[in-house]
Amino acid sequence: MIIQLDPNIASSIKHKIEMKLRTLGYEANEVKTLQGSSYLVAIGKNEFDIRDIGKMDGVMDIHRVSDAYKLVSRKWRVNPTIIDLGDGIKIEEGKLALMAGPCSIESEEQIRKTLEHLKANGVQIMRGGVYKPRSSPYAFRGLGIDGLKMWYELTREYGIKIITEVMQSSQIDDMMPYVDIFQVGARNMQNFNLLDALGQVDKPVMIKRGMSGTLDELLQCSEYVFSGGNEKLLLCERGIRTYEKAYRNTFDLNAIPILKEKTHLPVIADPSHGIGLRAYVEPMALASVMVGADGIIFEVHETPEKAFSDGQQTLSFPESSDLIRKLKASHALKEGF
Repeated sequence: MIIQLDPNIASSIKHKIEMKLRTLGYEANEVKTLQGSSYLVAIGKNEFDIRDIGKMDGVMDIHRVSDAYKLVSRKWRVNPTIIDLGDGIKIEEGKLALMAGPCSIESEEQIRKTLEHLKANGVQIMRGGVYKPRSSPYAFRGLGIDGLKMWYELTREYGIKIITEVMQSSQIDDMMPYVDIFQVGARNMQNFNLLDALGQVDKPVMIKRGMSGTLDELLQCSEYVFSGGNEKLLLCERGIRTYEKAYRNTFDLNAIPILKEKTHLPVIADPSHGIGLRAYVEPMALASVMVGADGIIFEVHETPEKAFSDGQQTLSFPESSDLIRKLKASHALKEGF
């Protein structure tokens, strides 16, 4: 059960609500978000008339939510979450957010050329990694905070926002001034210390589904961040690991409409990691739009063959321009159905 409280509720009134819940056999967990909302997440099994709580002073709304993940459930929040990045850039249902860029940030020249490509194609969010979790300790592992600062300065010239991966909670404070969206990578989906820390920052967080994670597990992980105080959340389907070896991952298109049904959070598709083969990124991206994704994130590089990482799944600038045109057309077609 979720009880939405008046943000200015007096402590004495809130205490009365908590005591009433206790007499009904429910444990109340208080959640105050950095965005100014106040909730009690009540856990219990006894049946009672929720109007008994709903009519109490200080209660704005009350909802029964049977899901284990309560705050991110669509069962209580009718209006989908809108992620406002400022400067008129929003991620929301009914529109298609595009995020593109290289796997790794490599140099000032690479950043500037990518920004020029994105600007020319109307893409408002650039992806890229400055901390790279690599399978081999000898592979390129990113330019770190200095690379992020350089990247940030350049994006501000072009009016483009940044999404990049944070790998551990100790990096958050240093990255905060230079990041518009924190990305939690697939390997960190269940890094609960990191999720707890991101619950305490007033910046959007996109959580990628783990390579063996179920949808319920992904939703529970997002619940960690919300219950920690941060409502600005996005979910990302990026493929799961199966027995198939013909492609990098099994891109679970089924996940997108199911997540849209289960949660009020925006759902983003990552076809680059989802299939891992450049030739098939386009059809999987277009399919993602048709099944309801709120945004697409994909990898692009001026010369994919020379990319420091993930070149095999990265589009060239001409391929990217063609895909963006088709994505916009597909989204317009879908919205016209």
